[in-house]
Amino acid sequence: MTVAAMWEARAADGRAAELTAWVHAVALPALRGSAGLERAEVLGAPGDRVLLITWWDGAPVAVADPPAGLLARPVHRWAFTSEHVE
Repeated sequence: MTVAAMWEARAADGRAAELTAWVHAVALPALRGSAGLERAEVLGAPGDRVLLITWWDGAPVAVADPPAGLLARPVHRWAFTSEHVE
C-alpha cells in the first residue's frame, strides 16, 4: 500500500526562502535512507507556503518541525492512501 504524507508550513513574513532552504538542508536529509521512502517532492505555494510530499511503501516517517521563528503558524500534516493511479 502506498501512503502519501503531506507536510505543509507557512513561513513567517519574508522567510519563505529560508523555510525552503531548511526543508532541503534538514528535513530531506533526515528522510533519505528511511525504509519505505519511494519519492519526495518540495513545492512552493502562494502565501509563503512550503509543501513537502513524500510517498511511502508502508508507514511514513514524520517530518520534524522547523525552528519556530521560520513559521507563521504550526505545521499541518496529512497522510493519504493511494486509491487509483493512471
